[in-house]
Amino acid sequence: MKSNRTPFIISWTCQLVAAGILAQTLFFKFSGAPESVYIFSKLGIEPWGRWGSGVAELVTAILLVIPATSAWGAFFALGIMGGAILSHLAILGIVIQDDAGLLFGLACLVAVTSAIVLVIQRDRFQPWQILRSKI
Repeated sequence: MKSNRTPFIISWTCQLVAAGILAQTLFFKFSGAPESVYIFSKLGIEPWGRWGSGVAELVTAILLVIPATSAWGAFFALGIMGGAILSHLAILGIVIQDDAGLLFGLACLVAVTSAIVLVIQRDRFQPWQILRSKI
């Protein structure tokens, strides 16, 4: 009997897309690229916010590509991108320094792909089991 590999392929595709986007932005955050400095200065958290978000995104990208932790990576990516999307909508605006909304669109894409991974892997993502095992 053949198993349906479609969810597996969709999940891996979404994991790689999200991890790739998160990893690609690390250079800009850690090198102090003018766009990153501008964004985090406008948010009032430069440089610590830039470095902290870079570390969080690095850890999240790694979690996304490890099968045993990919659901957690998707969970963290969704949270990080939720913050990025809210920052765009409330403070930064969708278009930043004539980027035509690229950063906002990438944040939305990572959020959507992460949500898809969580839906597909919902049986593997049960954070309450960690609490039960400690009690």
